[in-house]
Amino acid sequence: MTMSVPERKSGSEGKEEESEDESEILEESPCGRWQKRKEQVSQGNVPGVESASLAMDTEEGVEVVWNEVLFLDKKVFKAQEEKIKEMFENLMQVEHPNIVKFHKYWLDMKESQARVIFITEYMSSGSLKQFLKKTKKNHKTMNVKAWKRWCTQILSALSYLHSCDPPIIHGNLTCDTIFIQHNGLIKIGSVWHRLFVNVFPDASVHSKARQHRDEQRNLHFFAPEYGAGEDGYAIDIFSFGICALEMAVLEIQANGDSAVSKEAIVNAGQSLEDPLMREFTQSCLHHDSKLRPTAHDLLFHRVLFEVHSLKLLAAHCLINNQYLLPENCVEEKTKSFDPNAVMAEIKHEDRQGVQLKYSHVSPLELDKFLEDVKNGIYPLMNFASTRPHPVPRALSLSQEQVETVKTPTPEPQETETRKVVQMHCNLESNEEGTKTHLSLFLKMDDKLHRQLSCDILPTDTSKDLASELVHYAFINEEDSEKVAGFLENAIKQHRVRALASGSTQ
Repeated sequence: MTMSVPERKSGSEGKEEESEDESEILEESPCGRWQKRKEQVSQGNVPGVESASLAMDTEEGVEVVWNEVLFLDKKVFKAQEEKIKEMFENLMQVEHPNIVKFHKYWLDMKESQARVIFITEYMSSGSLKQFLKKTKKNHKTMNVKAWKRWCTQILSALSYLHSCDPPIIHGNLTCDTIFIQHNGLIKIGSVWHRLFVNVFPDASVHSKARQHRDEQRNLHFFAPEYGAGEDGYAIDIFSFGICALEMAVLEIQANGDSAVSKEAIVNAGQSLEDPLMREFTQSCLHHDSKLRPTAHDLLFHRVLFEVHSLKLLAAHCLINNQYLLPENCVEEKTKSFDPNAVMAEIKHEDRQGVQLKYSHVSPLELDKFLEDVKNGIYPLMNFASTRPHPVPRALSLSQEQVETVKTPTPEPQETETRKVVQMHCNLESNEEGTKTHLSLFLKMDDKLHRQLSCDILPTDTSKDLASELVHYAFINEEDSEKVAGFLENAIKQHRVRALASGSTQ
């Protein structure tokens, strides 16, 4: 007699099958761009969000988060529909390198229920809380430079939100809603938390989750005045102060599952060896909200001074105007320098001056610094004007105020967000000089570069030609102006050279 034994799958085969199961496509967006997967993710607790799943952006080839808000009562949904549309339209206008990107939304109506689905950026590296736990587990301490960079990036995002007109209050800033990427870039998520609280009434949204305030372990992040009728941006400053303190000490100890006590917060603050760090965090944690500094003021605090302002400004100017420079220009330029040459000198009447030589600056360090600036790790908020950012009113209105807003809601539409990194223009005239062939190459930040060409005649004006080419390039408005100016100058210079050499073009 023979007996068959079931074949046992190896551990690797089981994991592969599990991975395939999680990557199964459950649903697709109406436009076909986003594909929902089975795998659930956590990107910060938001009231009303029934589920958050991993999804794929088939256009960009990156993972995103598919969020769903479920309405069991369609009548209630219909009553809120215009308000919901306006809120999501406004959220799509919030744009900052240190804020989790809100991509798209759409409504899904069924017989028994209604859904609002919205797509947000996926933070694959996890939350700041997870990173701090791993650091503490490995018996390591927080690097002071990293602490300064993280504080600067968080404050940069808060300063942006608070400088909107009217101010946008985050209202849910904790180490769980701050995310860190592998390159050190910090992003704050759940920016829409407070807005969701105002727009989605408890009765209309099917969800067990409410605010993070309901969780005991995060109570210490919320200011004493939180939830009062007149709380303002100062509640975000208090939350930031706790985050900065936790980043410095890795964890503020709590008694079991209970909330972190005031005494534990005071002890954590006093344990900081650097007096500037102590003063910085304590200024954010004033019981009186009026005594807390603004995010913009905190960006000027001495403890955050790491990169000289002139160096930072020069780096941002270089990155913002990179399209005007040839590729690898920094590398080529540094090769040609004499390491012993003096690039700057500080003279003193009463003592010997200081000479700064090119050998004092490592080309590798310079490349790394420029790359960090490009990725948003060193924001330029200290130089920003105090002019408020024009963000629609509905973003910061209370629920009662939102009900009075009757502004018509435009249909959702795609906007071009990709940026031009570099541009090259080549002009060649024929032997007779009656016609010139123009080629324009645009290097885009998404690697999907664009190349356009056309023939121009002596009667064509440089301004009209530039405008027409930019129109067919399909680039964002800010870059359109830069490319048009670049083209206009290139055509004018070519014609001047052609005239000087005796050509008619």
